[in-house]
Amino acid sequence: MRDNGGVTSATRQPEAQASAVPPRLIATDLDGTLLRDDHSVSPRTVAALAAAEEAGIEVFFVTGRPARWMDVVSDHVHGHGLAICGNGAAVVDLHGGPGAHRFVKVRELARENALEAVQLLRQAAPGTVFAVEQTYGFHQEPDYPKMHLEVPDTLEPAERLLAPDAAHADEPVLKILAFHAELDPDAFLTLARLAIGDRANVTRSSPSALLEISGPEVSKASTLALCCAERGISHEEVVAFGDMPNDVEMLTWAGQSYAMGNAHPDVIAAASGRTVANNDDGVAVVIERLLAQRA
Repeated sequence: MRDNGGVTSATRQPEAQASAVPPRLIATDLDGTLLRDDHSVSPRTVAALAAAEEAGIEVFFVTGRPARWMDVVSDHVHGHGLAICGNGAAVVDLHGGPGAHRFVKVRELARENALEAVQLLRQAAPGTVFAVEQTYGFHQEPDYPKMHLEVPDTLEPAERLLAPDAAHADEPVLKILAFHAELDPDAFLTLARLAIGDRANVTRSSPSALLEISGPEVSKASTLALCCAERGISHEEVVAFGDMPNDVEMLTWAGQSYAMGNAHPDVIAAASGRTVANNDDGVAVVIERLLAQRA
């Protein structure tokens, strides 16, 4: 979702982890983790992903990105073709290529919950502006900053965007985005979680004060757990990678987990190991070692 501005980088070798359980699935975040800062997938990483799949280890991309931003990795989904998008709000089949993806599973944010979250956050942090991410559309308030190249489908207050009779009311809401121009990002996250409570799940993946608000209990971890259960894969058989707070639950859940060398301190605390930074192919380094241990 973003560049890792302001997060410490490291280039030391990854901490080794001994595991008696051979991995069956690799779950990796994209931005700041699998992707380099220029949003590319390095040749070394491409080779490592292909080698993992050839060895019978499934690879799942688990990202905060919407499905329409998945073209950067759509050539590397291999057999199953699935990715978890929107911080767990959707499981998407990418086989069709850019613009032709199919939603396999949608875990939507109920409009009443979204509206309540907007109202509570407006009260707790005056000056917050919002955007609404739906399965295919993106809508925002007029004052929401231009952070991406795409043009929003609608410019209206969040209360209108989320109204029962809104123009796109028949399309599921995956998450709402909340931005504050002045608050510290971590302080804004803490404030929002206290204000919203269990009405929605609040996290962040940006270096700015930009929050991502999903349905209650919806996270990368919970959707990954559902996908693994469908495949008969236990959490001990999962190796996960991440760099930002929206990865914390996934890294805690997985049997083995790695914080990138450029990771947020909360991610470092949550993961069971560390690897080198995204620009140094930290995911590939670990995959190569895991495959060497199986040889």
